[in-house]
Amino acid sequence: MLAKLDQLANRLVELDELLMSEDATANMDNFRKMNRERAELEPLVVVYRQYQTAQGDIAAAQEMLADPDMKEFAQDEIDAAKERIAALDLELQKMLLPKDENDERNIFLEIRAGTGGDESALFAGDLLRMYTRYAERNRWQVEMVSESPSDLGGYREVIVRVVGQGAYSKLKFESGGHRVQRVPATETQGRIHTSACTVAVMPEADEVEDVQINPADLRIDTFRASGAGGQHINKTDSAVRLTHLPTGIVVECQDDRSQHKNKAQAMKVLAARIKDVQLREQQSKEAATRKSLIGSGDRSERIRTYNFPQGRLTDHRINLTLYKLDMIMDGDLAELTNALSAEHQAEQLAALGD
Repeated sequence: MLAKLDQLANRLVELDELLMSEDATANMDNFRKMNRERAELEPLVVVYRQYQTAQGDIAAAQEMLADPDMKEFAQDEIDAAKERIAALDLELQKMLLPKDENDERNIFLEIRAGTGGDESALFAGDLLRMYTRYAERNRWQVEMVSESPSDLGGYREVIVRVVGQGAYSKLKFESGGHRVQRVPATETQGRIHTSACTVAVMPEADEVEDVQINPADLRIDTFRASGAGGQHINKTDSAVRLTHLPTGIVVECQDDRSQHKNKAQAMKVLAARIKDVQLREQQSKEAATRKSLIGSGDRSERIRTYNFPQGRLTDHRINLTLYKLDMIMDGDLAELTNALSAEHQAEQLAALGD
């Protein structure tokens, strides 16, 4: 690890020299690329310098151990420096972990009602509000892509696009089955019902680079939109249904009056779903040999329970229980997402040690 850190520290010095040279801005694309590389390297090298300083402190203190008057002071310095080194070593290992290339991408967030009928659809609406409020806290934008409202409120299915830096990195562990236990508003005898929704978090794909979609593999159907949208939305066949024949993936979009815009949005969702299938295949292979927070690819896998009578949320993957359900449903997900990220890092570190 230290040899690699030395290489990265030298590379930072090299980048500084290149960026300060007279012809640095001759190629602006290369100039921006070097600046991005420098921005990624600098935090790592700063921590490595602190690590080297702590090692130097130990060496200096060890020289003082021979002096009886300085021995106690020197030992305290050595003990303190060793503690710093242990903490910095762990931090460096985390910073050197392989980056997920999708972490900075926007996402498509898909919520589907499952078992539980109307109550499940209402819970889907609650989950959408929870994620929307979390997005607001992170200053991300949320755009409605497709919705299928239920008769009593909520959604049978809803897809939104979340636009913001690091959206996938923060929400990628949300995919899976979400179970709710509560007394429905329509329940007259106060009985607790259990229902469920599935959530899928898909990094937005760049159709050109990430996913090649052959037009011959697509069946495109247009139809008249239904549901909310006012008098204008239903007058023309503006809604679009795309079927990707090789995978059987079907995407509908009917939220815009323009057939062209609906098709473009549906293509983005289709590309994200195809990319998601590819990611899940890769993750299922990893999960076969090691527990994975992102899961085996089975969306029905129950990951979390929301117990309203007890005000309790339990994430079953990391055995985390929080008694702050009202705050969580209002978008306060930071403690939860941080715990999931920390567990994922610990898992990666353990894999490196094998």
